[in-house]
Amino acid sequence: MKPFSAQFRGSRTGNTHSLDEVIYRDAEGGLLEVEHDLDALRHRSAGEWKSLFEARSGTHVWPYASGVWGKKEWLLPGIDDEDIVSLNEGWTNLFYAKRLGEHLGLKELWVKLCGNSHTGSFKDLGMTVLVSQVNRMRRLGVPIKAVACASTGDTSAALAAYCAAAGIPAVVFLPGGKISVAQLIQPISNGAVVLSLDTDFDGCMKVVQEVTQDKSLYLANSMNSLRIEGQKSISIELCQQFGWEVPDLIVIPGGNLGNVSALGRGFDMMLELGLINRKPRIVVAQAANANPLYLASKRGFDKLEPVQAKKTEASAIQIGNPVSYDRAVSILKKYNGAVYQVTEQQLADAAHLADRTGLYCDPHTGVALGALFQMVEEKAVTANDRVVVISTAHGLKFSEFKTKYHEKQLEGVISQYANPIVHCAPDVEKVRAALWERLK
Repeated sequence: MKPFSAQFRGSRTGNTHSLDEVIYRDAEGGLLEVEHDLDALRHRSAGEWKSLFEARSGTHVWPYASGVWGKKEWLLPGIDDEDIVSLNEGWTNLFYAKRLGEHLGLKELWVKLCGNSHTGSFKDLGMTVLVSQVNRMRRLGVPIKAVACASTGDTSAALAAYCAAAGIPAVVFLPGGKISVAQLIQPISNGAVVLSLDTDFDGCMKVVQEVTQDKSLYLANSMNSLRIEGQKSISIELCQQFGWEVPDLIVIPGGNLGNVSALGRGFDMMLELGLINRKPRIVVAQAANANPLYLASKRGFDKLEPVQAKKTEASAIQIGNPVSYDRAVSILKKYNGAVYQVTEQQLADAAHLADRTGLYCDPHTGVALGALFQMVEEKAVTANDRVVVISTAHGLKFSEFKTKYHEKQLEGVISQYANPIVHCAPDVEKVRAALWERLK
């Protein structure tokens, strides 16, 4: 049987490069894509691939306990198992949001809890692939001293954790004063070199791209298509969890837009290899304060016009100049896509209304839910559609956002679902009175 293989291909030049090369763009500035030998992969039937992926589900055999590395041949087929750096990422809960769905008039609403991962966000899915490849390259003698990223929090946490597990130095550039304490302490605790810059994410991204021109520092942001490869496992895992059925609609929050690009690539590959036979609709939700993709969609995706991102509680998507814009537009055009923008009021209320039904939503999930609420109101989704919202991070990483909402201290937001603490004297009659007042 022909061996499985993958390589980089330039999106503009079509030139190919080894995955062992330190390179991120082609000669004309286009981002690279990881290209798989699909003819080799077709030597296994769709049924055989499904059976293999199912057999690896729940195993403790290294490295297949990971929901990502259970699809190894579709990600990095040439890597040796001993080079893989995994923290058992993936296989996250597909939460049946029954009560929230009923509230919206939807029979099937699901929330893919990608934040139920080692560092609390979906970034683990891409970072395991990237750091594993760096681990391999260093073993082969490629002189990489450290791995670096710009981040609004979650990417830096994932990079620091995976590099710590591999014994590889990590460097992170963070926008000063613009991320939560929980996100800031993660890379510090895992031993990364943390640089706080007096700028926003886009400014940090500019710096890290210049710094990593020295090839001894390897770039770990999602413009590196190795990250996209790991994140595309979300699509495959979703279909597997549904018994290889395809949801009708997927709503995903978008900032730098690597996640929607990855989502589409996963579906592309399953369609090419016959594991599924239809496409879902993919919708991207952006915060209204950081909405360049939304604005471009209103112009028919003519071009990206970067914006100065304003403060949003959804800090991970507070990005005005998304690197993966072209990739995302390509996916949206293929998957009958649309883009919605969501205000701070809408994202805060959506997150906390969902909490009332058993979830614990970060603000980015609030953005995705806020877009879905708009679609329901517009009748752009039907009651019988199977809908999946992608939750990209764990709510515990955003406890300040949650606390301020319930204390009615979020700037510019009226907390209509606030649940304030009842302060009461230790007197039984007063306690009863206060209790029944709240329960009436």
